[in-house]
Amino acid sequence: MSPTELTLFFDGRCPLCAAEMRRIGQLDKHGRLAFRDMSEPGFDAAIYGTTWEAMDAELHGVDRSGQMLVGIDCIAVVYSLIGRSWLVWPLKVEATKPFWRSIYRWFARNRYRASRVLGYRCENGVCAARRT
Repeated sequence: MSPTELTLFFDGRCPLCAAEMRRIGQLDKHGRLAFRDMSEPGFDAAIYGTTWEAMDAELHGVDRSGQMLVGIDCIAVVYSLIGRSWLVWPLKVEATKPFWRSIYRWFARNRYRASRVLGYRCENGVCAARRT
């Protein structure tokens, strides 16, 4: 088993986010990823040089060297680590990155709405309360 190469931070209150982290974890056959639920008590984004709000707005991951990867850059590395880089090759094309970033940011802002639409069960009214 390889040592963890990337730790992903996610909002465990978001059913879509939690499901996606479980799915990615199942695809991580070599143990290259670790997962950290930011909604757990005691989580402190300042340790990573950022804020909870920033980490909540887009997927964040920190690699072994301490470099923070955000949004589509993080997604591209994740899928490469799980052997699915062919799915995210468009995210790596410099000329199209602004387009993909804007699409991703729109989706990330609307993930609770997407959770409801996709039929994920939202517990404790989280999806209803978070209409971002």
